[in-house]
Formats: sequence, structure tokens, C-alpha cells
Amino acid sequence: MTTKLSIICVSGTLEKLQMAAMVASVAAASGSEVSVFFSMNALQFLVKQNATLMPPKEGAFGDLIGVKGVPEFRVLFEQAVELGDAKLLACSMALDLLKVSPDDLMLEFGPATGLTRFLSDAEDGRMVSF
Repeated sequence: MTTKLSIICVSGTLEKLQMAAMVASVAAASGSEVSVFFSMNALQFLVKQNATLMPPKEGAFGDLIGVKGVPEFRVLFEQAVELGDAKLLACSMALDLLKVSPDDLMLEFGPATGLTRFLSDAEDGRMVSF
């Protein structure tokens, strides 16, 4: 029996993006059906023109991310899609506010999605927010 996991990713801090990516990739690789909804401050770090932009760190642990072979959050989200049944979804409102289209996003995103649709699709599974 597979588990359905829905992740809401709205934070623009390195530690939260990293943890969301780790949860998504491990859950997808373990056979869970994973959907990650990016909105607010998180989405800007997945726009192609911001490919080198790194999110601010919340604390000292942020300095440790990226050392000793820890994959970057973008790589982990990509692995979640490649290794398992993960879907990356961009918030349609956030795309409008950022003035970008789904084609402007890096990684393999599904169609732009509204919050109402995401919540409706997520109602029969587990949900976490970062």
C-alpha cells in the first residue's frame, strides 16, 4: 500500500527548502505518491533566471548544508521526480505575481495549480508544510 504525501512549500529559507526536498525525495524513493506545491517565497528559487540564487539561511545549520556531499535542494527535488512518483506543482497565483510561466521554471513541473485544487487532491493523504 502506497502512502500519499502532499507537501506545501512556501518558505524561502535554505533549511526549510532543504528539508522539504529531503522529505519529498525519500518519500518518493520509498514508493509514496508525492505532490509538492510551491508558492510564496519558495517558488522564486526554482525560476530558471534565479538558478544560482541561494535562499537565506535561518541559522548555523544552514552553513553545513552543501558540505560533505549533501545534495542541494534543487537536486533532491529533481531526484524525487526521477526516482519515484513525485509531482512538482507551481501555484498559479504565485506564477502570476512573479510574472513567470511554467516554462520559466527549472525542473520538471506539472501544470500550474491553484490552492483549491491542490487541497482537494491532497485530502485523502498526509500533508506537511515547510
